[in-house]
Amino acid sequence: MNILSQVITSFLGTAAFGILFNAPKKSLLTCGLIGMGGWLIYYFLFEYKNDAILATVAATIFIAVLSHQMAKIYKMPVIIFSVAGIIPLVPGGLAYDAMRNIVENNFNDAIALSAQVLMVAGSIAFGLIFSEVINQVVKKIKH
Repeated sequence: MNILSQVITSFLGTAAFGILFNAPKKSLLTCGLIGMGGWLIYYFLFEYKNDAILATVAATIFIAVLSHQMAKIYKMPVIIFSVAGIIPLVPGGLAYDAMRNIVENNFNDAIALSAQVLMVAGSIAFGLIFSEVINQVVKKIKH
């Protein structure tokens, strides 16, 4: 039951963010599926390796590479698919906990949580950049 709830909520969250982001209606299903696929990769890698950074990088690369492919198929900007797909990976809960610990004067816990937030956010950025490099290499090989 847990994996089913993970699949449903990641799909709905991603598609809902696509609506907020004013993505075209015909791309909402694809946005939801991309975000759901990325979250499943994150979920299984985190369960297997217990490493949020590795899981986030792998899921981000998957999302970004798939976003490039869907942008070509749908003839839309890549950002429509990649931004919506990344949403389930954003460490909002960790950032909230870090800020709550700062307010409660638990600075040691706040620093540890803030470091985790920065590492996860950095791994999202790294995954997006790395996938762009992959895309450029593939383009050069095709030409």
